[in-house]
Amino acid sequence: MLYGIIAATAAFLLAALLTTLLRGLALRLGICDRRRQRPLPLFGGVAVVLVTGLVAGAGEWTGVAPLGSGIGGLLVAGGAVALLGLVADVVRIRRRVLLVGTALAAAFVVPYGETGVPAGILAVGWIALVATAFRGLDHADGLAGTVGVVTAFGVGVCAAAEVLDGLAVLLSALAAALTGFLLHNWHPARIALGACGSLFSGFVLASAAVFTRAGQGLSSSAAVLFALTAPACADVLLVVASRRLAGRPLSRRGPDHLGHRLRRIGLSAPGVTVLLGIGAFCGVLVAVLVHTGRAGEGTVLWVAGGALALVLGLLRIRVPEARRTAGFPVRATGVQPYATASSQVTGPLRVRSG
Repeated sequence: MLYGIIAATAAFLLAALLTTLLRGLALRLGICDRRRQRPLPLFGGVAVVLVTGLVAGAGEWTGVAPLGSGIGGLLVAGGAVALLGLVADVVRIRRRVLLVGTALAAAFVVPYGETGVPAGILAVGWIALVATAFRGLDHADGLAGTVGVVTAFGVGVCAAAEVLDGLAVLLSALAAALTGFLLHNWHPARIALGACGSLFSGFVLASAAVFTRAGQGLSSSAAVLFALTAPACADVLLVVASRRLAGRPLSRRGPDHLGHRLRRIGLSAPGVTVLLGIGAFCGVLVAVLVHTGRAGEGTVLWVAGGALALVLGLLRIRVPEARRTAGFPVRATGVQPYATASSQVTGPLRVRSG
């Protein structure tokens, strides 16, 4: 308990400091996201990954908080996914490559002995989907970090209920690191997670959730896993449905995510993050209650109904078509949802693909 508090405090402070240092490095190297009103430096995710690994690794190395069987492999696989995301932040990588790479990493993490092979294969696909969904949430100031913090606490409670202390420490370190990062990512953002941090966060959270539900019923596990990640799942459903209905390829970017549409109905940038953060908390609360046996599986239907109602309602909100100029993604005309503080960026700019 005491080590968990110390580890979380250290992760928070280290992430806040390291994010500041890496922001300057990203600016000097010109590694920025140009899809916003101004080029936004990336590398925030690098700070989250390094701090989470350092704090969790220190507990394992000192023997104070051993990670336990399989958790060390989860952290290593998460690092591999983060490295793949970092490459995507620096150079162009197709989405399918990121998806396949994440799925391969997940295939080495899933505890097939407890889940069984068929359920394990489903878990691999689900982990890859959630990791990709968290990358999609990084379109708005503070959104991916806020949802990540709430989800990490929820999965951590489930892990503690299963006496997976090492996993609980890892999740508390991730939550604290994301909180330290949020000091710089809250609107107006000064740095973004990038594919490195968002893929890592989604991968670790989804994999940890699978560990906590391994060996339990498939239907109840599916309900808990969905409730834990409801905002990310809703965002994926909204984007896929809207692009299919519009006849656009799924790989073509556009301002059609949850945050974009909520901004178009009048919510402020912080308001969008707070609203979806509350939605994430409600889903996590239901998931924890179902996981600990304090509520039935049917309770998750309320979360599913709320998510579906949100998606159907936002599908009615028209969004502008994204355009491309000189081979680079450019924000469409119309509402510019996520303004960030102005600053000068020097050096050649590299555009995050995705």
